[in-house]
Formats: sequence, C-alpha cells, structure tokens
Amino acid sequence: MSSSHDFAAQFLREHDRDRYLATLVLSAESRPHVTAILAFNADIAAIRERVSGPQPGEIRLQWWNDALTGGGHGEVRQNPLADALLETIARYSIPAGTLQRLIGARRFDLYDDPMPDLESFEGYAGETSSTLFQLAAMILNGGQVVEQGDAAGHLGVAQAMLGHLRAFGFTAAQGRIMLPWTILEANGVRETEIFRGQDSEGLHAALAQVAELAENHLQKARSAIAGLPAGLRPAYAAMALLEKQLADWKRSGASPFLPPKDEPDWRKIVRLTGWAWRNR
Repeated sequence: MSSSHDFAAQFLREHDRDRYLATLVLSAESRPHVTAILAFNADIAAIRERVSGPQPGEIRLQWWNDALTGGGHGEVRQNPLADALLETIARYSIPAGTLQRLIGARRFDLYDDPMPDLESFEGYAGETSSTLFQLAAMILNGGQVVEQGDAAGHLGVAQAMLGHLRAFGFTAAQGRIMLPWTILEANGVRETEIFRGQDSEGLHAALAQVAELAENHLQKARSAIAGLPAGLRPAYAAMALLEKQLADWKRSGASPFLPPKDEPDWRKIVRLTGWAWRNR
C-alpha cells in the first residue's frame, strides 16, 4: 500500500483511536481504504480545535470540498490524507457527494449554536457518523453500493449520542451544547448551568434520556447487522466498543462533566476481535 495510506493509518491512530482499532478486524485488502475515509473524517472533525475561529475553519472545509470536486489536484495530491482519500474514491467509486455532505454537516462544529432538537441531531449524526459505516460497508462490498438498511443509520446515531455523552464536559467547557437542546430544556436545564459545570437532577435526567435513545438505536442496529451478509459485518465492529461504553456510562455515578474512564487498547482489541469472530 502507498505511503499516503500508511500516513492515513498513523493519523487515524493518533486522532481517532477507537475508529482506528475497529479497522484492525478488517481484511488487509479493505483496511487501508476504510482507514483513508476515516482519517479524512478525523481531519474534518478536528478542524475547530486547530483554527482560531469559524472563518479559517470554513476555509479548511472549502479546501477539502475543492479537493473532492477536482480543484487543484496536483497540489492536493501533495497532501497524503487527500492522496489516500482520492485513491480510495477512484478505486471503489465512492460518491463525492456523500463526502461533501459530511463536510457540510461539519460546518455546525465551527460555531457555538446549540444543537436545536433530536431531529437535527439525528440528521447531523447521519451525515457525520452513519455515512462512515455506509462507506466502509461499500468498500467491503468491492465498491458495490450496499442496499440501504438500518444498520449504518442506527449505529451512527448511537455512536454520535454516546460520543457526545462522554464528551459532555469537554464541549461544555468550550461553550457548546452538542446534544439536543429540547431534551435538556424539557428537564429544566439552563445553558448557564451547563457552561458553569453545574450538576443537577434535571441534567442527569436529560442525559439518561439520551442514553436510553442511544440504547434503542444500538438494539435496532444489532438486529439489522445480524441480517447483513457476513462479509459486510466487520464494517460495524465498533458496535462492540459502543455497547461497553454505554454500559459503563449507565453504571457511572460520577458528574457528567468529568472525563469518562476508558479501557486500555488491548481490552478493546480483544472485545473487537471477539465481536468479529461471533459475527462471521
């Protein structure tokens, strides 16, 4: 595999550890290409942390959008992440429009507007998380479009919900609310309380409601994955990590503003390998 794909694997390993570990159960043929998609996503997701404000973030997103539409490919190919991504797009006929919608959804990350409601959150999760599962399955399917099903949709929403539950304190410290505001508001939570790191019964109730929604999506994803051809199921191996993270979150009585406990990599690898073996 090219040095660009090697770079993408290292980038993903450093910037999105869980998604990197989930690629280890993939075949040697498909892994570099799924990794290229995930590394692209990791770069997009981290833009806010690397820029001074929304405007330079918009410029970086536009750079990626231009890269996908063919603008300045000679220069673009000098970027190893872009080179690996474009090679994968060409090999598997990945629709550029799907990745452009991911870029469009990530514009929300650059600003401090709260996530308005559950419908908006599910739409955001669909474009930023479910899309990655869909494209991974497409790569495992040799570039053939996988029939639209519930596996990617439900698993992506569950992954986004759990990710933002676990990152609640981090995003609150940034002055951001990434979980549906209507759920928080309905439980009597105020923005100022969140930004001050103030715990409350209402906040616990709201987050428990989100966790219940995530659990429902995981259950639906589990049923949908069981109905897929065995060769496509490894694309959804992240299920193994999400189930454990949900269980740990539900058992934890700590403040939602504290960083969550995490398993060591070797335990995650064992968990992923076991899941992949059971779903052969």
